[in-house]
Formats: sequence, structure tokens, C-alpha cells
Amino acid sequence: MLAFHRDERGYRNLQLVEQPNGDFGQTIARQLVYTAASKAFWLALMASSDARLAAVAGKAAKESAYHFRHAAAWTVRLGDGTAESAGRMQAGLDGLWEYTGELFEPGPDDAKLGQIAVDRAGLKPAWDQEIDEVLARAQLTRPADSWMARGGREGLHGEHLGHVLAEMQSLQRSYPGLKW
Repeated sequence: MLAFHRDERGYRNLQLVEQPNGDFGQTIARQLVYTAASKAFWLALMASSDARLAAVAGKAAKESAYHFRHAAAWTVRLGDGTAESAGRMQAGLDGLWEYTGELFEPGPDDAKLGQIAVDRAGLKPAWDQEIDEVLARAQLTRPADSWMARGGREGLHGEHLGHVLAEMQSLQRSYPGLKW
């Protein structure tokens, strides 16, 4: 029920993941930058003082590594492919880059977690290295770090999430209490 009755401000996701699906280059660009950060996060969480979190992180790190390898392989294929595929891949990176800064900002409750949490800002050097290596192999240019979108973890979102929620919640809002 949480998914069907919250408004946009009730969601605490990164703005990167709510961007619309464009062409394949854009989709792979989003997958690449997100999974590189996800992989670094889970690897760091494996050192958590909470044994359960560390165990979950161990499994999640393997999954994230798989998804990162997949996105990296496609990035190289597209970037080192035709002029058309390289252009679309570069455009995907350029269009999504402003959402990557939020990957390394603490969430509103991270400070309360103390030793069991991950320092998100500390993940950026590993992410930078992974991204730079893939972009070099793909012969793509890393976009310049400039203005970065912020606020997704605090419930601030762009217009795209509203469109997704309107579609996702339309049936439940039209027929409250409906069960299927």
C-alpha cells in the first residue's frame, strides 16, 4: 500500500533512477554510473559492524559487480562502435552526469547509523577510477563535474517521478481499497 498512497515527497530515491528511459545509450549510461556506485557501496558495507548487514552486503556486492560488468561491456561496445553508437552513448552520459553527485551524498538518516553505515562520500574515489577506466576503454569523454542535482533522498524530485506515480497509482486511486 505504501507505493499506491504516497506522493512524490514520500519517496527517498536518487533522482538518477527516476530519469525516463531514452535510447539504449542513455539506459546503459545510467546503468553504468549507478552500478559502479552500488558496487562500491556494497563492498564498503561488507565491513559493517553489523554482521547481518555485512552478510547481505556480501551477496549484494556480487550482484552489483555482475550488473556493472554488463553495463561496462555495453559501454565499451557502444563507445568503441559506430559513430552513431558512440554519439548516443556520449549523449547518454552527458545528459545524466548532473545526477551523479547525489550518489555520494549522505542520506538524511545516515548519521544516526554510526558504525554500521557507509560513508558515501568516501566511495567517490573508487567510483571515479572504475568510471574513468571504462570510459577510456570505450573512447568516451568523461563529462565535466559542474552543477549537480540534489535532494532525492530528502523527497525532492523532478517532474518524471510524478508521471510514473500518476500512472502507477491511477487504478488504486480510482478504486480505493481494490484488491487483486
